[in-house]
Amino acid sequence: MLAAYVSDFDSDDPVSALQVGERPAPQVPEGWVEVKVKAASLNHHDLWSLRGVGLSASALPMILGCDAAGIDAEGREVIVHSVIGSAQAGGGDETFDPGRSLLSERHQGTFAQWVAVPAVNLIPKPRALSFAQAACLPTAWLTAYRMLFTRGALQPGETVLVQGAGGGVASAAIMLARHAGARVWATTRDKSDFALEMGAHAVFDSGQRLPHRVDLVIETVGKATWSHSIRSLRPGGRLVVSGATTGGQPPADLNHVFFRQLSVIGSTMGTAAELRRLIDMCEATGLRPPIDAEYPLADARSAFERLAAGEVRGKLVLTVE
Repeated sequence: MLAAYVSDFDSDDPVSALQVGERPAPQVPEGWVEVKVKAASLNHHDLWSLRGVGLSASALPMILGCDAAGIDAEGREVIVHSVIGSAQAGGGDETFDPGRSLLSERHQGTFAQWVAVPAVNLIPKPRALSFAQAACLPTAWLTAYRMLFTRGALQPGETVLVQGAGGGVASAAIMLARHAGARVWATTRDKSDFALEMGAHAVFDSGQRLPHRVDLVIETVGKATWSHSIRSLRPGGRLVVSGATTGGQPPADLNHVFFRQLSVIGSTMGTAAELRRLIDMCEATGLRPPIDAEYPLADARSAFERLAAGEVRGKLVLTVE
């Protein structure tokens, strides 16, 4: 079958490590099912994998891709939940399973004509969502949903600051928070018009002083924005972090944390139950992930080059015949 995969890492030029060609059809263990992929979306996780971050050399060659929507063996349209883990081992939450992983880390990913996943990881796709739209939800959008509503406990009327509005998780957070009745502010270096289009009430330069402090900060940037995030919170405010693209060792700013009794909360991906609620929210509100461009799987390299260049407004989607 045709697939986009990595067989050797390149930390300096990750796209050069991408290969597009034939790979064996997936093996289907007991309790797993095979899905014919119709669409799969790119995430920065895929670029990190090409660099060798979060992916062991012993697992190579590895088909990339976390997100997918397609058709199962019984002809049902489904969305793939990409967290491979046990809710029981995680105390009712598979993201707390110490042995959890994502598709394309230990198990072959979704950038292929077929993918095998646990049966419990399949969620019905509503007809209101296209395959391309549905394929954008399970990673970036689910991460944003959990950050806002589960870990961040966002309430209508609160003010939320989203750092780095050009990123996939950040742009999803803007749209979701706006539809949930929050006041949404965003920071960005060069995509203020995009953030406003996504629903931000106001956009500020990175590090700019805000009109007033906020209830919640959504942080995926890390070192470059961390101090600004801490200083932007009201007393008792919450900072939810799910990534550190500019580095994971910022100043702790502990004086601000304890004196103003701030909460710093980690968040990773989301559960199948949260993905179902996210899908329901999109169906009920008409909210849809913005898609920048679609590429056939055979042209995956072009999509990766766009992602690596940072010239993306919305999601990039691979379509599969």
